[in-house]
Amino acid sequence: MSANDAGFKAALEEAKASASEGGVPIGACLVDANGKILGRGHNMRVQKGSATLHGETSALENAGRLPASAYKGSTMYTTLSPCDMCTGACILYKVSRVVMGENNTFVGGEEYLKQRGIEVVNLHSAECEQLMKNFIQKHPEDWYEDIGEDK
Repeated sequence: MSANDAGFKAALEEAKASASEGGVPIGACLVDANGKILGRGHNMRVQKGSATLHGETSALENAGRLPASAYKGSTMYTTLSPCDMCTGACILYKVSRVVMGENNTFVGGEEYLKQRGIEVVNLHSAECEQLMKNFIQKHPEDWYEDIGEDK
């Protein structure tokens, strides 16, 4: 797993797209066991006034309705450590691996993913971290709302 993986590149493109739309810069991409992109998306809470469209849930939504077998051996690439909601979605659909860009700005359900047998890989991407830091500095109220905090 590396920053050169097509799934991670797609997730990073999605994060940048969200940032350019004024949204939380988190992108995700779901890739099947054979390397085929099933769905990709980005956080759309600000853009659509959504309560649930985080990067990972957006990627799952864009993948559409799939049989359970489609998720076997899949990888969820995400630019940030997944929150509890996105962690739960990965567990529900039995994603095999979660590859994140970084977890310095936020640590989500990584330990729970591991407890449930899901491989967790952190790429320590400085680019992902800078995207988040810039957003948090400029829009702290949107960030804290996004992670369910009252700040």
